[in-house]
Amino acid sequence: MERTDDLLPGLLADIEELVRCESPSVDPEALARSTEVVAALGERRLGERPERVECGGRVHLRWRFGTGPRRVLVLGHHDTVWPIGTLLTHPYAISDGVLCGPGCVDMKAGLVLAMHAIAGLPSRAGLTLLVTCDEELGSPTSRALVESEAAGCAAALVLEAAGPGGALKTERKGVSRYRVRVHGRAAHAGLEPERGVNATVELAHQVLALAALADPGRGTTVTPTLLTAGTSENTVPAAGEVAVDVRVRDLAEQQRVDEAVRALRPLLPDARLEVLGGPNRPPLEPSASAALFARAVALSERLGLPEPTAAAVGGGSDGNFTAGIGTPTLDGLGAVGGGAHADDEHVLVAALPQRVRLVAALIEEALRA
Repeated sequence: MERTDDLLPGLLADIEELVRCESPSVDPEALARSTEVVAALGERRLGERPERVECGGRVHLRWRFGTGPRRVLVLGHHDTVWPIGTLLTHPYAISDGVLCGPGCVDMKAGLVLAMHAIAGLPSRAGLTLLVTCDEELGSPTSRALVESEAAGCAAALVLEAAGPGGALKTERKGVSRYRVRVHGRAAHAGLEPERGVNATVELAHQVLALAALADPGRGTTVTPTLLTAGTSENTVPAAGEVAVDVRVRDLAEQQRVDEAVRALRPLLPDARLEVLGGPNRPPLEPSASAALFARAVALSERLGLPEPTAAAVGGGSDGNFTAGIGTPTLDGLGAVGGGAHADDEHVLVAALPQRVRLVAALIEEALRA
């Protein structure tokens, strides 16, 4: 691999290329352009064209190296939460060692780190690099592909952004998402409200019941979020809906909350409930990452890099899926920085070459294991 000082110009040029190609998850045309930019960059750095894997109308990119059994999966995504035009208000820029731009830390810099790490390996046999385009939506079309590629691997290395201070993400909460719908009955709010079944009142009961399912002692959050009901100010609402975000540390809690949500019953006579959704991502529990984290600590010492710290986070990633099928998984191996999904999204430039060296060493050791 190149010396650390020699890596930086290429890293920065590649990150700029990806950041300047906006790629919101909900814009098919933008994603198609970004897919081609990522594919071309990968071909230049890795010397091979990717396979284009179509799932549910979306195209994901896969590089498979060697013909033997799959040993290591390196995982990332190029879609972002930022709409087209964000570059006008949040332009790509580097100032005082801080790189800014939409999607830079989540996770275009991580993709570039992965490609540079792989490019410097003495052997890639048994390695797969998978780059998806719907992670920010919950991976609706790529989940099965991610799980299939991870099955049987010795390691899944996820190039999502690092945690605070460059921490590796050794635990992620599982995610469940629900929509609880209430079906009531409309009536005139002034003339005969008693003939109606008020969906807003029923929703109020259900919101309180949902919030009560949280268990702070176990790290379980149950958060009612978006709520809608009614059609006009003088009509008893006939329908309403509340969205619910659930985060859990272990599968037992995910199952407990799921059963409780599905067991909800209406309190108002003649009201009816409908529960949509369910578990979206299983938790990435500490046991899935422990061995790989210990390996990262030992390799950092050997390479003279800062000793990694560990972070448990509430947000999910595709690492939840790889851990959920039993593949050892280490997340947060991407860029050091902060502000994901926020106006201050940024990458610390000085940490980029160090991250490349660590990721390369982890891949090389996992391929030999």
